[in-house]
Amino acid sequence: MDVTDIALLLLRLVVGGTMIAHGVNHWIGGGKIAGTAGWFSGLGLRNGVLQAWLSVITEIGAGVLLVIGLLTPLAAAAVISVMLVAALLAHRKNGFFVFKDGYEYVLVLAVVCLAIGVLGPGWLSVDHAAGIEVTGWGGGAVALIVGVLATAGLLAVFWRPNAPKPGSADVDS
Repeated sequence: MDVTDIALLLLRLVVGGTMIAHGVNHWIGGGKIAGTAGWFSGLGLRNGVLQAWLSVITEIGAGVLLVIGLLTPLAAAAVISVMLVAALLAHRKNGFFVFKDGYEYVLVLAVVCLAIGVLGPGWLSVDHAAGIEVTGWGGGAVALIVGVLATAGLLAVFWRPNAPKPGSADVDS
Protein backbone atom coordinates (compact mmCIF):
# COMPACT_ATOMS: atom_id res chain seq x y z
CA MET A 1 0.00 0.00 0.00
CA ASP A 2 1.25 3.48 -0.87
CA VAL A 3 0.03 7.07 -0.96
CA THR A 4 -1.82 6.47 -4.26
CA ASP A 5 -3.97 3.84 -2.55
CA ILE A 6 -4.97 6.36 0.13
CA ALA A 7 -5.71 9.01 -2.53
CA LEU A 8 -7.89 6.56 -4.47
CA LEU A 9 -9.72 5.57 -1.29
CA LEU A 10 -10.41 9.26 -0.56
CA LEU A 11 -11.74 9.83 -4.08
CA ARG A 12 -13.93 6.73 -3.93
CA LEU A 13 -15.30 7.67 -0.50
CA VAL A 14 -16.10 11.26 -1.47
CA VAL A 15 -17.60 10.55 -4.88
CA GLY A 16 -19.36 7.41 -3.67
CA GLY A 17 -20.74 9.18 -0.62
CA THR A 18 -21.87 12.09 -2.77
CA MET A 19 -23.71 9.75 -5.12
CA ILE A 20 -25.37 7.91 -2.23
CA ALA A 21 -26.53 11.22 -0.75
CA HIS A 22 -27.77 12.38 -4.15
CA GLY A 23 -29.75 9.17 -4.67
CA VAL A 24 -31.24 9.28 -1.18
CA ASN A 25 -32.25 12.91 -1.77
CA HIS A 26 -34.03 11.95 -5.00
CA TRP A 27 -35.80 9.21 -3.07
CA ILE A 28 -36.83 10.72 0.27
CA GLY A 29 -35.65 14.32 0.24
CA GLY A 30 -37.42 17.42 -1.02
CA GLY A 31 -40.11 16.36 -3.47
CA LYS A 32 -39.42 12.64 -2.98
CA ILE A 33 -39.99 10.30 -5.95
CA ALA A 34 -42.99 12.30 -7.19
CA GLY A 35 -41.00 15.53 -7.30
CA THR A 36 -38.00 13.85 -8.91
CA ALA A 37 -40.32 12.23 -11.47
CA GLY A 38 -41.87 15.61 -12.29
CA TRP A 39 -38.43 17.15 -12.72
CA PHE A 40 -37.33 14.36 -15.07
CA SER A 41 -40.55 14.69 -17.07
CA GLY A 42 -39.92 18.43 -17.30
CA LEU A 43 -36.54 17.67 -18.88
CA GLY A 44 -38.30 15.73 -21.64
CA LEU A 45 -37.86 12.20 -20.26
CA ARG A 46 -40.83 9.88 -20.62
CA ASN A 47 -41.98 7.73 -17.69
CA GLY A 48 -40.84 10.15 -14.99
CA VAL A 49 -41.55 7.77 -12.10
CA LEU A 50 -39.46 5.03 -13.73
CA GLN A 51 -36.69 7.57 -14.40
CA ALA A 52 -36.77 8.68 -10.76
CA TRP A 53 -36.42 5.11 -9.49
CA LEU A 54 -33.71 4.27 -12.02
CA SER A 55 -31.82 7.36 -10.91
CA VAL A 56 -32.16 6.46 -7.22
CA ILE A 57 -31.04 2.87 -7.77
CA THR A 58 -28.15 3.89 -10.03
CA GLU A 59 -26.87 6.68 -7.78
CA ILE A 60 -27.08 4.70 -4.55
CA GLY A 61 -25.82 1.49 -6.15
CA ALA A 62 -22.88 3.14 -7.92
CA GLY A 63 -22.07 5.07 -4.75
CA VAL A 64 -21.96 1.93 -2.63
CA LEU A 65 -19.84 0.11 -5.22
CA LEU A 66 -17.37 3.01 -5.33
CA VAL A 67 -17.15 3.24 -1.54
CA ILE A 68 -16.27 -0.43 -1.18
CA GLY A 69 -14.28 -0.58 -4.42
CA LEU A 70 -16.27 -3.34 -6.11
CA LEU A 71 -16.71 -3.54 -9.90
CA THR A 72 -15.05 -0.15 -9.95
CA PRO A 73 -15.01 0.55 -13.71
CA LEU A 74 -18.73 -0.27 -13.93
CA ALA A 75 -19.52 1.88 -10.88
CA ALA A 76 -17.54 4.70 -12.49
CA ALA A 77 -19.47 4.15 -15.74
CA ALA A 78 -22.77 4.49 -13.89
CA VAL A 79 -21.70 7.81 -12.39
CA ILE A 80 -20.39 9.02 -15.75
CA SER A 81 -23.74 8.17 -17.34
CA VAL A 82 -25.82 9.91 -14.66
CA MET A 83 -23.60 12.99 -14.87
CA LEU A 84 -23.68 13.02 -18.66
CA VAL A 85 -27.48 12.88 -18.69
CA ALA A 86 -27.59 15.70 -16.13
CA ALA A 87 -25.08 17.76 -18.10
CA LEU A 88 -26.90 17.33 -21.40
CA LEU A 89 -30.49 17.75 -20.22
CA ALA A 90 -30.33 20.03 -17.19
CA HIS A 91 -27.09 22.02 -17.16
CA ARG A 92 -25.65 22.49 -20.67
CA LYS A 93 -27.92 25.38 -21.58
CA ASN A 94 -26.75 27.28 -18.47
CA GLY A 95 -23.07 27.35 -19.39
CA PHE A 96 -20.11 26.17 -17.36
CA PHE A 97 -20.37 27.62 -13.85
CA VAL A 98 -22.25 25.78 -11.13
CA PHE A 99 -23.43 29.02 -9.52
CA LYS A 100 -25.44 29.58 -12.73
CA ASP A 101 -26.66 25.96 -12.63
CA GLY A 102 -24.09 25.05 -15.28
CA TYR A 103 -22.34 21.76 -15.91
CA GLU A 104 -19.14 22.44 -13.89
CA TYR A 105 -20.07 20.13 -10.97
CA VAL A 106 -21.28 17.19 -13.06
CA LEU A 107 -18.22 17.48 -15.32
CA VAL A 108 -15.88 17.21 -12.33
CA LEU A 109 -17.69 14.14 -10.95
CA ALA A 110 -17.65 12.44 -14.35
CA VAL A 111 -13.96 13.12 -14.98
CA VAL A 112 -12.99 11.98 -11.48
CA CYS A 113 -14.85 8.73 -12.16
CA LEU A 114 -13.05 8.34 -15.47
CA ALA A 115 -9.75 8.81 -13.61
CA ILE A 116 -10.83 6.20 -11.04
CA GLY A 117 -11.64 3.87 -13.93
CA VAL A 118 -8.12 4.36 -15.33
CA LEU A 119 -6.26 4.19 -12.01
CA GLY A 120 -8.39 1.45 -10.49
CA PRO A 121 -9.75 1.24 -6.97
CA GLY A 122 -6.41 0.82 -5.21
CA TRP A 123 -5.23 -1.65 -2.63
CA LEU A 124 -7.99 -0.78 -0.11
CA SER A 125 -10.83 -2.24 -2.18
CA VAL A 126 -12.88 -5.37 -2.65
CA ASP A 127 -11.70 -5.52 -6.27
CA HIS A 128 -8.07 -5.75 -5.13
CA ALA A 129 -8.85 -8.30 -2.40
CA ALA A 130 -10.76 -10.45 -4.91
CA GLY A 131 -8.12 -10.05 -7.61
CA ILE A 132 -10.56 -8.54 -10.13
CA GLU A 133 -9.00 -5.11 -10.67
CA VAL A 134 -9.32 -3.73 -14.18
CA THR A 135 -7.01 -0.74 -14.50
CA GLY A 136 -5.21 1.35 -17.07
CA TRP A 137 -6.63 1.86 -20.53
CA GLY A 138 -8.95 -1.12 -20.06
CA GLY A 139 -10.55 0.25 -16.90
CA GLY A 140 -10.83 3.71 -18.40
CA ALA A 141 -12.35 2.31 -21.60
CA VAL A 142 -14.94 0.32 -19.65
CA ALA A 143 -15.88 3.38 -17.57
CA LEU A 144 -16.10 5.73 -20.55
CA ILE A 145 -17.63 3.45 -23.18
CA VAL A 146 -20.22 1.86 -20.88
CA GLY A 147 -21.08 5.30 -19.45
CA VAL A 148 -21.55 6.87 -22.88
CA LEU A 149 -23.50 3.88 -24.26
CA ALA A 150 -25.80 3.85 -21.22
CA THR A 151 -26.45 7.57 -21.71
CA ALA A 152 -27.14 7.12 -25.41
CA GLY A 153 -29.46 4.20 -24.71
CA LEU A 154 -31.43 6.07 -22.07
CA LEU A 155 -31.81 9.14 -24.27
CA ALA A 156 -32.77 7.08 -27.33
CA VAL A 157 -35.48 5.21 -25.46
CA PHE A 158 -36.86 7.87 -23.11
CA TRP A 159 -35.95 11.40 -24.20
CA ARG A 160 -38.62 13.27 -26.14
CA PRO A 161 -37.62 16.94 -25.84
CA ASN A 162 -40.46 18.34 -27.95
CA ALA A 163 -43.23 16.15 -26.60
CA PRO A 164 -46.08 17.98 -24.87
CA LYS A 165 -45.77 17.93 -21.09
CA PRO A 166 -48.30 15.76 -19.25
CA GLY A 167 -51.50 17.71 -18.65
CA SER A 168 -50.70 20.45 -21.17
CA ALA A 169 -53.06 21.25 -24.02
CA ASP A 170 -51.76 20.82 -27.53
CA VAL A 171 -53.19 23.96 -29.14
CA ASP A 172 -52.45 25.19 -32.68
CA SER A 173 -51.91 28.94 -32.95
